[in-house]
Order: sequence, then C-alpha cells, then structure tokens
Amino acid sequence: MSKDVFKIKTLGELKASAYVSTSVKEELRKNLVEALKNNEPCFEGIHGYEDTVVPDMERAILSQHNVLLLGLRGQAKTRLARMLIGLLDEYIPIIRGSEINDDPLNPISKFGRDLIQEKGDDTPIDWLHRENRYVEKLATPDVNIADLIGDVDPIKAANLKLPYSDERVIHFGLVPRAHRCLFVINELPDLQARIQVSLFNILQEGDLQIRGFKFRLPLDIMFTFTANPEDYTNRGSIVTPLKDRIESQILTHYPKTLETARLITDQEVKITESQEKSVNVPEHIKDILELVSFYARESDYIDEKSGVSARLSISAYENLISAAERRMLINNEKKTTARITDLWGIIPAITGKVELVYEGEQEGPYAVALDLIHKAIKEKFLEFFPSPEYKNQDRDPYGVIKQWFGSGNTVDLLNDSSDKKFIKTIDRIVGLDRLLEAKKIDKDQIIPMKELCLHGMAECELLEKTIIDTVFNFSDPLADMLNDFE
Repeated sequence: MSKDVFKIKTLGELKASAYVSTSVKEELRKNLVEALKNNEPCFEGIHGYEDTVVPDMERAILSQHNVLLLGLRGQAKTRLARMLIGLLDEYIPIIRGSEINDDPLNPISKFGRDLIQEKGDDTPIDWLHRENRYVEKLATPDVNIADLIGDVDPIKAANLKLPYSDERVIHFGLVPRAHRCLFVINELPDLQARIQVSLFNILQEGDLQIRGFKFRLPLDIMFTFTANPEDYTNRGSIVTPLKDRIESQILTHYPKTLETARLITDQEVKITESQEKSVNVPEHIKDILELVSFYARESDYIDEKSGVSARLSISAYENLISAAERRMLINNEKKTTARITDLWGIIPAITGKVELVYEGEQEGPYAVALDLIHKAIKEKFLEFFPSPEYKNQDRDPYGVIKQWFGSGNTVDLLNDSSDKKFIKTIDRIVGLDRLLEAKKIDKDQIIPMKELCLHGMAECELLEKTIIDTVFNFSDPLADMLNDFE
C-alpha cells in the first residue's frame, strides 16, 4: 500500500477501504510471485548464490516455510535473512498502543480485544513500515525463556494493582513482540536445549503460553534460523524435534569462482574517497588477494570445518590499500600503484581470521600466511608467463634474466621505497623487457607485470628470495649456495 494509507486512522475507515489481512508468509509469497513474474531481483547484492541458495530460498517462501540457513562463517546467512524485508508489504495496520502489533481486523491480545470492544469502529490505528517488522536475536547460552517468550512482571502488577492471575501483568518477550514480523535467530545451536523446546509450539501450532496462563496466543511469524555446522560439536546442537519443525534447511557455501569472490569484495570493501583516487590496484594483485582465501580453504594447516570467511578478503583488500597509501604518504607522493610487496601488509588480516590445526600451530600463523601468499603469487605468475617446467621450448624464456642474476647481480625491493626508486630498481633487471615484448600490456601495467615476473620466478625457485624486515632480496640461487659452501 502507498503512503495514502496514513489517511486511514480508525478501524471503521480500514473496514471501508476493503483492506484484507494476510499472514506474513502469505504476504511474502504474494510479493515473491509478483517479483518472479516481473523478473525483478529479490536478493540483489548476493553474489554466487544465483543457481543454488537463492532458488532454494524462493522455493521455501513459495511453500510458506520457516527456514534454517546452515553454513560456515562469512557466507552471507544473516544478510540473506535481512533481505526478506524487501518482500514484505510496505505498510500494515496495527492497533495503536499494542505491544504485539495487533491486527485491527484480527486482534490476539487482551489489550486489542478490549480496546475494540470499548471503541468499536473508532479504534485508532497506526501504520507499521516493513523496516520495523524485522526482529533479530543472537543466540547465546544466557538467553532465557523470559527473553524470548515473556514472563509475569511484578512491577507492572504493583503499578496497576492487579493480581498475578490477570493477563495484563504479562511482559511479552521478543517472540510475541515479533507478531506479524520476520524473526531471525542467529547461531541457533548456542541456544540451550530447554530454550529451544520453548519454540516447539510456535513453529508447529503457531501459539504459545506464558507462565501457565490458560490462553492461546496464535502468533503470525516467519522464522529464519542460522547455524554453523561446526557448532554442532563445539558448542551445542539443534534439538531434533525443533529441527524437524523447521520445514526448509538451506546449505550456503563460499564463492566458487574468482570472479564471484572479487564481486563480493568490491561490493563490501570500505575505502575512503581519497584512497580510491590515489591508489591504483592492478587486476592481477586483486586476483592474488582472492586466491589467498581460496588456498586458505584448502590448506592442511587451517581447520576446514571452521571455514575461512569472505571477510578475510575484504579486510585484506583494505589493508592492501592502506599499505600502499602509507608508503605514498611517507614518500610525499600524490598517487601510487599497489605492489606485490604490499601484500605483506595483509598478513594481520589473514592471521586473525583462520583457525589453525595442530600442524599449523607448529608452523606458526605468520609462516602459514606467507605460504598462502606465495602460492597465490605462483598461480597468477603461471597464468601470465610460461611455465619453467615446460621442456618443449626453443629456448629458455627466462635465460637472460637468470644469466643477469648469475653474473652476481642482486635486487633489493624495499617496502617503503618511492615509486621512482622502485621503477628504477625493476628496470635494472636485464631480460624482463624482452619477456614482455610478445604480450600486449598497457604501458601503466609494465612495471607491475615485471614485479609479478620477479616474484613468480622466485616462487618457481628460478631465483632466491629472502625477506629481512622490510627488504625483499632477489639473487641467483646457485650463487647463494656457493656462498654458503664457502
């Protein structure tokens, strides 16, 4: 309904408008049907779920089901639940002053029934916007029945001078207050089993009882629960009868392609306008950053069951931008381009977002993070440049570069060196220009690609790379071996 609804201010005017009450699930279904007919996106901004999770959600809504979103951390479960708001009607009528959003045409509380009996068609109504029809609760072990369902309020009883047997002394919990709303419980397994039991009747019969009061409160709620599979063993579980009452269980997942992962990162990353204008990030470095997350999810050092959140890539990208910006400010420059050496600035974003297994703890979080970065660099290098292991080549494409380093030349790349000094250092290396001749590379990408080649050769053991504090030293591996021998 449009904003013209505000002209309707009483129950009598609502009846005259031919307004028809519908349940929340019918409302969601009706609006989804219209959206599907008109090819309108219902979950805009959710990437990678177009052929998996989103169709499952749409089927659940069409079936008027409560939903359990089951997946590892950082898989947009809560965001998906919050986007259901867009499928609600813009406004719905409620009895003015009702604690539980009483429908004027079908009141369920004593307050609502008594008010209509007293005032009839003159009963005042308000209009509730869909943004105010979303209730979310994070399940924690200290949540109790009173929080969710409600309890007798002795202060209310004393102030109103009512006996505890009067319904008016009840203080409603979150669930009754979510009548005619969406209700989301995050991390459901963290809820104690006896608290989960209190949800049985609401899900099956749609009603509840509070503190033994002999009345039925037929609530109209669309429930969405989220859970992490790891929680079943670490912190708790969903009791079987409750799980049985949740009609649709939908499995979420991480991005399956690099392109999808980049879309998510670009959408969620928070950088300032000045950072966006002053720091350029080459496409291959963006890919390397995403590959770090992909390798982390496959790493033997990282707990697979715990998962690696998409927030790792988002935080890492922000750190990368800040690393380049810091260098730019130190050197009093106005613009800069992110370098592969800046990737070492994302290590804090990695170590804080992965759970290591025993072997990973033995290696140490810093070493594990470096290993992920090295693997990502190597993959991107081999995508652009010929593999050193490919034998059927007329000549060694890296022969000139190796010969230059073999002559005793070394290269030191400093994290904080100015762009001018960095370019001068890279351009010293003989053979890189020849390697890039056959590739059609934009002028502004030549230096970044040379740096990728240098790091990639080190990852393929064609060069020796050592990292000491903020200096990356590249040299001939054989020369280093001879020096060690001497």
